[in-house]
Amino acid sequence: MKKYIRTIALLSLLVAGVSFSACAQVYVNIRPAAPVIVRPVAPSPRHVWVDGGWAVRGGRYVWTDGYWVVPRRGHHYIPGRWDHRRGGWVWVGGYWRR
Repeated sequence: MKKYIRTIALLSLLVAGVSFSACAQVYVNIRPAAPVIVRPVAPSPRHVWVDGGWAVRGGRYVWTDGYWVVPRRGHHYIPGRWDHRRGGWVWVGGYWRR
């Protein structure tokens, strides 16, 4: 029984650590420039282009490509942006807004 409780406690700490690291922000002194991307042809007139952005992987920013998507009715996309904060620059990802 003690081993079972210890295992549950260890897994809980592991999950808490992973969720904390997923929320951590990475600051940079100089914003990286976005690569030049050639936008492919839209699959249909209903599709809208969502620009690529930056994602944190391994403690650093890596570029993620844009994509075509059919938006939900009544929603529009707010593109991601670089925000200057006390620790440097941080990427704020894009999102859909009503």
